Amino acid sequence: MQQYKSDVEAIDAMAQAYRDLKQEIAKVIVGQEEVVKSVIISLFSNGHSLLVGVPGLAKTLLVSTIAEVLDLDFKRIQFTPDLMPSDITGSEILDEDRHFKFNKGPLFSNILLADEINRTPPKTQAALLEAMQERSVTVSGQRHLLPAPFFVLATQNPIEQEGTYPLPEAQLDRFMFNIPLDYPTYEEEIAVVKSTTAIQNHDLKHVLTSEQIMFFQQLVRKIPIADNVLEYAVSLVTQTRPGTDRATKHVNEYISWGAGPRASQYLVLGAKCHAAIRGKYSPDIEDVQAIANYVLRHRIVRNYKAEAEGISEENVIESLF
Repeated sequence: MQQYKSDVEAIDAMAQAYRDLKQEIAKVIVGQEEVVKSVIISLFSNGHSLLVGVPGLAKTLLVSTIAEVLDLDFKRIQFTPDLMPSDITGSEILDEDRHFKFNKGPLFSNILLADEINRTPPKTQAALLEAMQERSVTVSGQRHLLPAPFFVLATQNPIEQEGTYPLPEAQLDRFMFNIPLDYPTYEEEIAVVKSTTAIQNHDLKHVLTSEQIMFFQQLVRKIPIADNVLEYAVSLVTQTRPGTDRATKHVNEYISWGAGPRASQYLVLGAKCHAAIRGKYSPDIEDVQAIANYVLRHRIVRNYKAEAEGISEENVIESLF
């Protein structure tokens, strides 16, 4: 791996790597620039992401394309109501010499696409979420480390709620970002249909290796942040907690539960990474605001009044700015 003379040079290299990644991904994925940016930020920040969107918005294609341009091992698990924890973590089997041998499950990869995570029972969700938190799997009392880097992209379908097991707030908190996917614009859809109904031959280049990704993950943590920006990020989070002395009128009126300290950590990390990929050497308040929606929208819980009046999490977060 290339050695950099200084952190400034390394941040420049990271910004260039981001531009190269975007360019390669755009060969396959039309539009969705904000989604691609958010996924890359969470990867460089060593966090996991939850993609929320209706079927057919190329969530799986996006993740497999990112895995390919990053030269990482990629696996996909389609979550179903009958999926057991051992189906994803792996299990011990008796080999021909009558010794127990651990057979690794699909969790043992660099990028894992957990498709429709809310379709599987809490026991299996918990096995995945434990792996996300601990970066390891425990089977029959034995701890098995997952490969590094390890990055989970889970998808959730917001419309079909029949026979689903919604993720509890404590488990949603494990995801750094909650990224909404929207329908493409009319022009983008024309481009999608043109490219997908003809013969395709995308020659994707590998942009980053796993060593470079882990180097950038460390680099993000080394980026300095001014006290006033850090205090702004923390104050944004503390204002989401109703009934506290920092809560805003809007929050007290429409929110029943606010974000915890993990949101402050992810806001600061995400802001550092957002600044770095734009070629800045330290984040400012604008960087915090750019990612605040993704960090906070799944960490605040609206009350009945907000639902009745059609006030979304985004409306509340924007009122804090």
